[in-house]
Amino acid sequence: MSLEPLSFPTRHDDWVTYVTGKPAARLAEADDLDNQLKAGSDLSASERIALWDEAVRLYTDAATEPYLLAYAHPDAAIRDAAEETVQKVEAQATARGLDRDLYDALAAIDPDALDRDEQRILERALRDFRRSGVDRDEATRERLRALADRDSELSIEFSRNIRDGKREIRVAADRLAGLPDDFLASHPADEEGLVTLTTEYPDLMPVREYATDRELRTELVATYGDLAWPENDTVLSELLSVRAERAELLGYGDWADYETETRMIGSSSAIRTFLDDLDVASRAAADQEYDRLLTRLRQDAPDADAVLISDYWYLLGALKRDDYSVDAQEVRGYFPFERVLPGVLEVTGRLLGLTYQESPETTWHEDVRSYDVLRDGDRIGRIHLDLHPREGKYNHAACFGMITGVAGKFLPEGTLLCNFSRGLMEHDEVVTFFHEFGHLVHLILGGAHARFASLSGLETEWDFVEAPSQLLEEWAWDPDVLAGFTADAEGNPIPRDLVERMRVADAFGRALEVRRQLGHAQTSYHLHVDRPADLLEATEHWYSVTSPVRPLRGSHTYAGFGHLTGYGACYYTYQWSLVIARDLLSAFDGDLMNPTVAARYRQEILERGASRDAGDMVESFLGRPYSFDSYRAWLAGE
Repeated sequence: MSLEPLSFPTRHDDWVTYVTGKPAARLAEADDLDNQLKAGSDLSASERIALWDEAVRLYTDAATEPYLLAYAHPDAAIRDAAEETVQKVEAQATARGLDRDLYDALAAIDPDALDRDEQRILERALRDFRRSGVDRDEATRERLRALADRDSELSIEFSRNIRDGKREIRVAADRLAGLPDDFLASHPADEEGLVTLTTEYPDLMPVREYATDRELRTELVATYGDLAWPENDTVLSELLSVRAERAELLGYGDWADYETETRMIGSSSAIRTFLDDLDVASRAAADQEYDRLLTRLRQDAPDADAVLISDYWYLLGALKRDDYSVDAQEVRGYFPFERVLPGVLEVTGRLLGLTYQESPETTWHEDVRSYDVLRDGDRIGRIHLDLHPREGKYNHAACFGMITGVAGKFLPEGTLLCNFSRGLMEHDEVVTFFHEFGHLVHLILGGAHARFASLSGLETEWDFVEAPSQLLEEWAWDPDVLAGFTADAEGNPIPRDLVERMRVADAFGRALEVRRQLGHAQTSYHLHVDRPADLLEATEHWYSVTSPVRPLRGSHTYAGFGHLTGYGACYYTYQWSLVIARDLLSAFDGDLMNPTVAARYRQEILERGASRDAGDMVESFLGRPYSFDSYRAWLAGE
């Protein structure tokens, strides 16, 4: 029997019902299953696990669709309704996690009567009940319930303020020197001779990379740095307090200890050790790279005493152009969006044995392109690509789940929300596209082969989840891969020697980029663990002591740091996953389209979902435990 994907409303008036009534029905069904489990002493152990797992699926999917639509639907009223639904679902999920009768029903199951997958589900379920505080006294449970609900409310508000926080500046047209011709053509001056620039990526990224006017770069980057400020100042302060109290009531040393209990790294202290290791590994090389940036800056600004973050991308581009013969404006000429999109589909399809068939189904916006994912002619999932900016839409790049896949029962579905140019793309955007698509194929393949919803798709340790996406970035740097879909205005693919120069040039600035990421990781960790009274002072401190590239003073970047909700204290995840991704890459031994290695990677990593610990999956793929060696060599430019 063919499994059917989602079908979205075709009439505008039906959307509110879709984002409210459908999740409510799922919650009602899940509640009925929980009641069956609590009353089901005559059921077998496996039957009780099946009830639990189906309720987990219903809870998950009750939240994922409205969560996506709260970020993506063009109608503000529907976004608001979707946000309210997410809060209701999360509140009911919190209450479920504190249901002592439900916990007792699970705790009464004999693990020896279960197979390995079922035991894994039971172990994780009991752990999560304990992490909710189900074993605490009634007053503490009630306080934990209130705190979890408030965490959800504040997180949604924080993200909403970022989503709606677009800023604009108006500048004289003659200040746009250095910007590409197509950018200038799409930004005509108004009747006052001024050009409007926004903080959206298609404006921000070209300005910070190409604008020769240093003050313009600083002005726009500073404006972007104040995204969602001052609105998120009080929101974040309260969110940090709420999380600290939750950790204390549950008996954890700090919020990072709470978050890392379910992750590969294991503890708050291990985060500090890992960040210290990154510091030692990157400091000397970053200092040398910084000296070259400062020297180049002084060609334009002789009196400059420091490189600012608003100079960072411009100077990297200038040095790569001057010293490595890589002109980013020349490079982007080979990456028109309408070639990149089919290119990403073709490359990932060939690599993983998939076919993408475009679907005519209508969704929430005309920009969205939907595809059935086929394997050996059978539909195993559906993806939705919402790739261009618009008013009220999520303004970064991310993968969102929509339907939890269960083999033979439910097709996995996921969506990419990105903000790419409709014309020529920066190579960085192409890398981002491959990165996010790595999440998407992980979600689909891990869901299509999942026996249980609890072990489906991306339900793995959260500090491993970035590894498959970071691995796939490498395909955006391979000359043979790029030759298959790039073309300039005359139809010529990007030359191999240019790609090779790009790869060499990419090694320069790598240590500085690691330290920029280290600044994000230190900030996310210390805001949660130290809970500083002055968020601005603390944020400036951690960026200043981490990287020689200076932050813009007075820029409230923490207010627009969207990862502080979902990743909490654990932004270290990106570098932790990158260590693993570089090691996974070593198995390909320079041949990225090797069908044997690709098939083993698909089978041992992507299709496993969360059925095994991440470290075990990696060891099975590599034939050994993962190590730091490949990352260290990459950091050294080898």
